[in-house]
Amino acid sequence: MEMLMTEETRNGTAIQEFILEGFPAAEHLRILLFLVHLLAYLASLTGNMLIITVTCGDRRLQTPMYFFLSSFAFIEDCLITTVIPQMLAIFLLGRQKISFVACFTQAFASLFLGATVFFLLAVLSLDRYLAICKPLHYPTIMSPRMCFFLITVCLVLGFLFMAVPVVMLSQSFYFGPNVIPHFFCDFEPLASLSCSETRSIEMLFFNLAAIVLFTSFLIAIFAYSNIVVTIVHLPSARERQRAFSTCSSHLMVLSLMYGSCVFIYLKPKQSGRLDTNKEAALVNTVVTPLLNPVIYTLRNKQVHQALRDALSRVKLHRYHRKNTPSP
Repeated sequence: MEMLMTEETRNGTAIQEFILEGFPAAEHLRILLFLVHLLAYLASLTGNMLIITVTCGDRRLQTPMYFFLSSFAFIEDCLITTVIPQMLAIFLLGRQKISFVACFTQAFASLFLGATVFFLLAVLSLDRYLAICKPLHYPTIMSPRMCFFLITVCLVLGFLFMAVPVVMLSQSFYFGPNVIPHFFCDFEPLASLSCSETRSIEMLFFNLAAIVLFTSFLIAIFAYSNIVVTIVHLPSARERQRAFSTCSSHLMVLSLMYGSCVFIYLKPKQSGRLDTNKEAALVNTVVTPLLNPVIYTLRNKQVHQALRDALSRVKLHRYHRKNTPSP
């Protein structure tokens, strides 16, 4: 069998490109869906870039928590940019061709950035745990050097966990069919099209995805269970409300992201799974990134004040330019 596949590859019969199917059931709504998802994409980009700009421009927000949040916003913008433009092209053109190399590059980029996001969520949880439960040690532990180190660790772990299964899958044989029943190149749709035996690769990917999700989830559970205990024992009702408000935002994001990813990657195999995964992936790549900036920081009073101050400075600058006589 292996000799036959090698001979066919030499004869040029191996797949050189894939076709992303997208949403054939919604073919008559292509233009409407294109506009809706384009607006959602632009809103997500704008919200996250606003977080990064305000965090960098306001000294009051240059704390470890907002450093991690701005890093989270940047990586999330990169993540949705690997997926949503491709989906917009599908809505405009119907079926979208994508080369073999580009397809696996997209699969790796989305999985690598997605894993990094989950490690960052764990770091955010630990940051809140230290700030609320260990306030005296927090400034010492969360030094600028430690913050950069944690971001680097998240990126390295995300790369290492996702590079191996994607590279292994890319070495498989693909001779047809080449239609991917999805709106982007994801691991499982690609594995289902392979002509090679991919069970061991799929098991490796399943185990690595489980480690990423459950490790970060357990860290979050540890952090927030301790935070709840600490909040309950705070003497001031105002302090309890403030601490709970910050943590409730984080918990909402955790629920959205973990729920959709567990459904996509850790659900047992069954018929019709790819179709249901496509819907869950749509939530994870469009809806959740749209809500995250609002949930995480744009409802935060410190961010509101920083935005108001920034707008005031812009208005004042325009006023001075308008009223300053030209030489």
